[in-house]
Amino acid sequence: MVLSGRLQRLRPLLRWGACVGVAGLLALSGAHAREQAPLAAPIQLSELPAPAQAVDRAIRSGGPFVYPKDGIVFANRERILPPEKRGFYREYTVATPGARDRGARRIVCGGREPSAPQACYYSNDHYASFHRITP
Repeated sequence: MVLSGRLQRLRPLLRWGACVGVAGLLALSGAHAREQAPLAAPIQLSELPAPAQAVDRAIRSGGPFVYPKDGIVFANRERILPPEKRGFYREYTVATPGARDRGARRIVCGGREPSAPQACYYSNDHYASFHRITP
């Protein structure tokens, strides 16, 4: 980097700041990778709560869905689900008894055709963990 005049005196400080910034980013990315949870044990559809089974039926029949955000793209920011291109996964709300909002329970399905998903996953803790749903 070419610095002129008064900035020339700050060169060591700028270099130190850049190193600290890069080191911080590397530390954060390493910490994120360590915190990443693997998929939990698979769960059979019949073992899911009745509201989750009803959502699964609605997904496979193309709706209707209770919540307006059902069917939106799930970005997989947690990186727990297998990596896929954006738009592969869609999320659906499973009603949580006593919750005033959408609650913490979701079904996330992936595939080209939303009503014929290749794989579906259940989360009862707002994406902190996922169980692959098996028939």
